[in-house]
Amino acid sequence: MKILQINSVCGIGSTGRIVAGIHDILIKNGHESYIACGRNLYKNFDNAIKIGTSFDVYMHVLKTRIFDKHGFGSKKATIKFINKVENLNPDIIHLHNIHGYYVNIEVLFNYLKTANKPVIWTLHDCWAFTGHCSYFDYVNCDKWKTGCYKCPQKTKYPKSILLSNSKHNYLKKKEIFTDVKNMIIVTPSNWLAKLVRQSFLKEYPVKVINNGIDLTVFKPVKSDFRKKYNLEGKFIILGIANVWEKRKGYKYFIELAQKLEKDEIIVMVGLTKRQIKKLTDNIIGITKTNSVKELVKIYSSADVFVNPTLEDNFPTTNLEALACGTPVITFNTGGSVESVDSNTGFVVEKGSIDGLLNAIKVIKEKGKKSYSYYCVERVRKLYNKHNAFNEYMSLYRITSEKILKCLSN
Repeated sequence: MKILQINSVCGIGSTGRIVAGIHDILIKNGHESYIACGRNLYKNFDNAIKIGTSFDVYMHVLKTRIFDKHGFGSKKATIKFINKVENLNPDIIHLHNIHGYYVNIEVLFNYLKTANKPVIWTLHDCWAFTGHCSYFDYVNCDKWKTGCYKCPQKTKYPKSILLSNSKHNYLKKKEIFTDVKNMIIVTPSNWLAKLVRQSFLKEYPVKVINNGIDLTVFKPVKSDFRKKYNLEGKFIILGIANVWEKRKGYKYFIELAQKLEKDEIIVMVGLTKRQIKKLTDNIIGITKTNSVKELVKIYSSADVFVNPTLEDNFPTTNLEALACGTPVITFNTGGSVESVDSNTGFVVEKGSIDGLLNAIKVIKEKGKKSYSYYCVERVRKLYNKHNAFNEYMSLYRITSEKILKCLSN
């Protein structure tokens, strides 16, 4: 089989690591694998296809900021890319995040409809079926079910500072994304699958394949993190995010800090330097790191991982914490709850500081060791990356067999 994956990034971030992992499995199994992305290509990666230039991305961002037309820029870059795809002639095209200022969705889907190739589309958020936003739980918006207009999140990703175009975007996406003859949608969570079935994408079959992580990397390790930050004897409450904002629950850590005991400390990873300057003494702020080894040391040192996200799909941070033997506390929101059970942490009422405090207290009293074994085992059984990638391999094979059957007839 010859597989082409398309994603905004490759090798970094949660979606970038998923794409790279699928590629590695394909190569090991003797298949041809190619990855196309808008930025952050794999270093020393021969089978990478860059879509557009930095200038193309910049102009796409500008079009989004002014006209709220995210996904409708990069026309020339996408036409050039489609020419490369036609020469490559893949058996299956696997889409991931097609938002991110790098591809024109109309040009891309016009090709997919005429090429009549099997398409697998893994949705990592809700952007595909809204007129603007990638999530809507935070603002309790359900316009996406019937038709977006006057988006309450116009200034959120993908940010527009002038015009609002959500009504037109919604109608165009509905027109563009429907009627692909042979497409299956994959979601990492049951929560997102349920939403897809309520959206204009409901005509497509939907399969749930949970995100998986590399258990040779994410595992309990000996760490000097406590010594490095003078935290020996402290109960560490950990939070990690790519960007700390209201949606990720930033304010709940600030409120938690006001209610902690003297031997308790919060560690937040992914903060900006400006955010770090505003922290109280019982919060240690660390800027974003792409060092997986450093993250594993931090996860392993923490006593509990708190994820007060207000909207999320299937956060890999929960899985990474569990794999490192650290119990997880999360709000009852989105797909975040699906990775946690009573042996590995707590799911508390959305927005409840008291719920977070009570769950932290229980874990502190019982001790991290009483959870660690179950945390590691849960990830080993359910969220090993090889399980997820094997499901994708099976999906590719089934799709490929259908092609051969159609050709033989």
